[in-house]
Amino acid sequence: MRAISWYSHFARWIAHVSGRSITFAVALGLIVAWITTGPVFRFSDSWQLVINTATTIVTFLMVFVIQNTQNRDTEAIQIKLDELIRATNGAHNALLDLEELEEDQLDQFRSRYEMLARQARDELERGQPDTGTPEA
Repeated sequence: MRAISWYSHFARWIAHVSGRSITFAVALGLIVAWITTGPVFRFSDSWQLVINTATTIVTFLMVFVIQNTQNRDTEAIQIKLDELIRATNGAHNALLDLEELEEDQLDQFRSRYEMLARQARDELERGQPDTGTPEA
């Protein structure tokens, strides 16, 4: 297993820190401090530019941090789901790695499973159980 890259480590740390209540409180405090300095700077364009620039920079950078965190989490979840499919007796291994398929191929799988769901609901209405492993 390879070592975590500096960026992944940094992104994970930033995501952890930014999600804490103290970070929210600090950000809120900075905004309150900025608002209270408004009269001192006569609500000038430069005064407004400070907050606009700061929030734009933070937002821009956070987009990349959040995307990195989401990508890593999604990949880990996909691997775990693939392992559950692989290890489950009777599961269809063709469902492994679905996220790599094209949209039309995903639509075909979805259609098959929607048909199975309709059949199961019909069986329930007739008083039959909807358990089992029907072929997809």
